[in-house]
Amino acid sequence: MIFTPDTWREAFDQRQSQRQTFDNHENTVRDILNDVRKRGDAALYDYTLRFDRCRPPALSLAPETWDQADACPQPVKEALTLAAQRIRNFHSLSLPQNVHHHDPLGMELGVTWQPLSRVGVYVPGGTAVYPSSVLMNVLPAKVAGVPFVAMAVPTPDGVLDPALLYAARLAGVDVIHPLGGAQAIAALAYGTETVGAVDKIVGPGNAFVAEAKRQVMGQVGIDSYAGPSEVLIVADANQNPLWMAWDLLAQAEHDPRAQSILMTDDLAFAQTVQGEVERLLPTLPRSQTASQSWRDYGMIIVVQDLLSQVPAMVAAIAPEHLQLCLQDPDPLIPHLRHVGSLFIGPYTPEALGDYLAGPNHVLPTCGTARFASGLSVYDFFRRMTYLRGSAQAITHLGPAAATLAQAERLSCHENSLRVRF
Repeated sequence: MIFTPDTWREAFDQRQSQRQTFDNHENTVRDILNDVRKRGDAALYDYTLRFDRCRPPALSLAPETWDQADACPQPVKEALTLAAQRIRNFHSLSLPQNVHHHDPLGMELGVTWQPLSRVGVYVPGGTAVYPSSVLMNVLPAKVAGVPFVAMAVPTPDGVLDPALLYAARLAGVDVIHPLGGAQAIAALAYGTETVGAVDKIVGPGNAFVAEAKRQVMGQVGIDSYAGPSEVLIVADANQNPLWMAWDLLAQAEHDPRAQSILMTDDLAFAQTVQGEVERLLPTLPRSQTASQSWRDYGMIIVVQDLLSQVPAMVAAIAPEHLQLCLQDPDPLIPHLRHVGSLFIGPYTPEALGDYLAGPNHVLPTCGTARFASGLSVYDFFRRMTYLRGSAQAITHLGPAAATLAQAERLSCHENSLRVRF
């Protein structure tokens, strides 16, 4: 379980390969997508009865029908309200600005940001309830100005949790579809008699949902093809070992393929944290899940020097979450690359970011932080560039453009330019 800078990479690569190997659901998902596309609502009712053991009274639930939201416990309502306020405020800070420019030749150039028209948000359900996912996926869309957001959520045995409904109301969801799995993705992508097609689908889900999003990509936009979650904690010996153990386990309890990694420069501290993790595992409500995650994918890496060795190792791992639990983390921060979201200091556990700190908890996983970023308002805009020419501009720029068209042997392009100057 404890590795050195010389031994960690082979073990990490092997674990990463195993985490990204899923059962092949391609054919099953393709059949479901095609069936929903062909039979519409009838297929949705059949799949919901088969997988969720219920036939919903309707496939679209408008806000005025969400009476169960009032049954959400008051402390949960207050926590969700605080979370919604902080998430909304944070994402409002990063709204893009339009660009409008006149160059010296009189050419007018610019960029206009336009919110998407219709967005679908998938919220997982079944073994756990995730009202935080409702807020994290819906609020950036609403802040961006998306006028219509549909939410799809499975309702096993016909039960829709009041906390989900309350979060949907807070976030401004326009309609809820009591649908789960690949069939929900199909409905959002293609539309049915009742479910309207959307322009983009966001939100996490199981392997069937992820595969369905992959297959409909191109018909609609998607946020990402997400894999199991992970955390990398860089800690020195000044930290509380029990805190570090809980932080590692908070990630492990998500999924058997979640990954928790501790990186430290003190072997005794590493051994103490490992002992705390092993002591706590049998006591957890989700002990089986966390134990499998820790046994199969957990790692503790002991380095000689944090400042000189950690940046390259972080860049290679490209973690979804990086916690810097150091007495003085600031010298390390400028050297970090390929991180989904950074949590600085011992009083900033990743779990805080999961719920209400403000930045989004939908982040790149499985090394994709090398090229991808977390969900934000930018995911719910499209950019339109524009230009307006003038006689002066075409006179000055046209000859060079015509030369390039000639070089590419596109004579109509060339003539389209030459007739104007």
